[in-house]
Amino acid sequence: MKKQRLKAVALTTMLSAGALMGSVAMADQTLDAVLQAGQAKTTLAQDSQKRIDRLAQETDDLAQQFKQQNKLIDDLRVFNAQMEKQVAKQLVVVQELEQSIEKVTVIERQIQPLIFRMLDGLEQFVNLDKPFSLEERQAQIAMLRANQDRADISVSEKFRQVLEAYKIESAYGSTISAYKTTLSLDGQDREVSILRVGRISLMYQTTDAQASGYWDVAQKSWVALDSSYNAQILKGLKIARDQATKDIMTMPIQAPEAAQ
Repeated sequence: MKKQRLKAVALTTMLSAGALMGSVAMADQTLDAVLQAGQAKTTLAQDSQKRIDRLAQETDDLAQQFKQQNKLIDDLRVFNAQMEKQVAKQLVVVQELEQSIEKVTVIERQIQPLIFRMLDGLEQFVNLDKPFSLEERQAQIAMLRANQDRADISVSEKFRQVLEAYKIESAYGSTISAYKTTLSLDGQDREVSILRVGRISLMYQTTDAQASGYWDVAQKSWVALDSSYNAQILKGLKIARDQATKDIMTMPIQAPEAAQ
């Protein structure tokens, strides 16, 4: 009887131990399940945070782009306002140019006759002046007259060319020059050097420096000088050719005539 009780106790203990072991195993499984669930929640939370961070960054980027676009729009508004002012001013300039073109048309009709009168006056002046570089000066006038018929030259350019010719003629009065040419002296053609001192005196000297003369305005011809002028004229020729330093020269100069 006693043995049976011990067996029953032992059996009960074993059953209790088995139940305990079963409970422990079940507890371990429950704990694992809880841990796995916690890990899954943590992973989900991390993924959610990453998505939140990404969305926040995208939001910041969009906000920056929005600010940049707004600034660009403001800049464009300022630029457009400035361009509108410039266009308005350009329209005023265009209107002024149109008015100027109309005036230029009138001026062109008036300036062309003026050019012809200036050429006539220039030609008359050259023909009455001392005959220095005469062929060159007459050729210049002929060229200017020929240019008046050219359609590829503007009226303003034609006028400028005539003014330039006047400037050249004016400059002759304050310069000295020398050049060689051929003159008919005593019925013979002689090679001579021409010396021009402004417009106050025009002289010649033969290449051997033995004969000299000057242009007489009253007689409109060359007049021989005595040999006392030879050295001075030769000196003037050297100065004009930059072969000697500038110095005082004794030259034949005609006294001005009384105005009629």
